[in-house]
Amino acid sequence: MIDRHALRYFLAVIDSGNFSKAAMRCNVSQPTLSVGIAKLERDLGQPLFHRTNRRVELTTAGARFAAHARRIEAEFTLAEHAVRETRHRSVLRLGVLVTIPSAWIADFIAAMRPELPNHPVEIVEGRERDLIERLGRGRIDAALTIVRSESGRFAAEPLFSEGYSLAMSSRHPLAGQQMIAAEELADNVMIVRRQCELLSDTSRHFTARGVRPFFAARTQSDERALDYVRSGLGITVMPDGYRHPDMVRPKLADFPFTREIGLLYGDHVDRTRIRQEPGISTLVDMLGSVQSD
Repeated sequence: MIDRHALRYFLAVIDSGNFSKAAMRCNVSQPTLSVGIAKLERDLGQPLFHRTNRRVELTTAGARFAAHARRIEAEFTLAEHAVRETRHRSVLRLGVLVTIPSAWIADFIAAMRPELPNHPVEIVEGRERDLIERLGRGRIDAALTIVRSESGRFAAEPLFSEGYSLAMSSRHPLAGQQMIAAEELADNVMIVRRQCELLSDTSRHFTARGVRPFFAARTQSDERALDYVRSGLGITVMPDGYRHPDMVRPKLADFPFTREIGLLYGDHVDRTRIRQEPGISTLVDMLGSVQSD
C-alpha cells in the first residue's frame, strides 16, 4: 500500500530537483524523506531515481510512476476539500426564545425544507438566560431572542421591535375596543403565561390599578395559553406577534413595553459566513415578511 507521505516526498523531489530542498519543502528532515522514498521504491519493486552528487533524475519506472502519482495526489486533495465542504454544511444549532410564536418557526422550517438535506437545522428552545448560557458555552451557534444592551458580549443583529397587548377571544364583550384600560378588566378571568419575560411588570401594572383577577390557568406553553384565550376561558397579555382568527389583540392602556427581537451569534462562529448560509438568511427573510404583513 502506497503511503501518502512517501508519495508527497517523491513529487517534492521531482519538483525541487534534490533531496535536501524536497525535505525543506515537506518540512521534514532529509533522512526522513530518504527513508520514505526508499520505502516507496521497495513497495513498487523499482528504483525511482538515479542519484548523483548534484542532482537526482527519474528512472524510466520513476517517470511512468510520476504521472500516476500526481493524479493520486490530486484525488487526495479533492477528497480533503470534499470533507471540508461537508464540515461547512454542519448542523446549524439555532436557539429560539420560548416566547417566540411557534408559527414563525414553522414558517421558517417550511421555507428551509428544500435546503435541509444539505443544511440541517437543530432547534433548541429556551428562556433568555438559557440561550445566553448555551451561546457562551458554544452549544448553540445563534439565538433568535430579545436583544438587550446587556447582550453586548455577543455579536447582535437586531431585526424588529414589537409591543405587548391583550389577547382575548373575538367573542369577548370588549373585543370591539382598540384600547382597554386595566380597570375595565377588574371582573375578568386571566391566564398566566409563566414564561413571559414581562410577567412581573404585567402583575405590577394590574395591581397598581387595583385589579386582582381570578387566574383560571397558569401555563408554560404559549400555544396552550392561546387555546385557553380562544376558547373564552380568560384573557392574557402577549407579544403582538401572536395572532389567530378567533382572537383579537386590543392595546392595554398605559402599557408601553416593547421588545427588540434579533439574532445573537456565538463567539465560536464566523458571523459573516453563517449569516450568508441558507439557515440564517432564510430566517431573516421570513421574519421580514412576517413583519411586513
